[in-house]
Amino acid sequence: MRTLRWITTVCALTLLFASAQMWAQKTKMVGGAPMYPTKNIIENAVNSKDHTTLVAAVKAAGLVETLQGAGPFTVFAPTNEAFAKLPAGTVDFLLKPENIKTLQSILTYHVVAGKFSAAQIMAKIKKEKGTATFKTVQGGTLMVTMKNNALVLIDENGHTSTVTIKDVNQSNGVIHVVDSVVTPKS
Repeated sequence: MRTLRWITTVCALTLLFASAQMWAQKTKMVGGAPMYPTKNIIENAVNSKDHTTLVAAVKAAGLVETLQGAGPFTVFAPTNEAFAKLPAGTVDFLLKPENIKTLQSILTYHVVAGKFSAAQIMAKIKKEKGTATFKTVQGGTLMVTMKNNALVLIDENGHTSTVTIKDVNQSNGVIHVVDSVVTPKS
């Protein structure tokens, strides 16, 4: 009887340890905060110190409810530093209520319907002979290519943005952190 209890305990601890390892592999740190795969895009993004500008923009654009929805979504999430690369005054201009349509257009240009992991994007790049094309929620196209083993976005204006953290899984999709804001053709 003791042997059976011991075996049961060892099995339970082994399963617990394996689950903890799997959880740790799926949870990534972004902006000093853990991004839990059981939380949605907004629930995780609000905790990232690197995405305070993005969160403020999403709130100002009225897109919180959308990004908390079922999805799935692939979000190319610009950091605060990415927004800081824009010309002086651009973020303040976009956050004004009268510019909500422009802000919504830029933010939804960073979102693709469906959940695309980095591996899936790379497979699409290979299949499409070097450049994968995605239709964004905004309605425009976003191209993705590889450069020095990194995914690089190319917007409709020819500007680029590099994925710095990939495969941040969410309950309603995936986030890939990017180092520049991409914009649709105006």
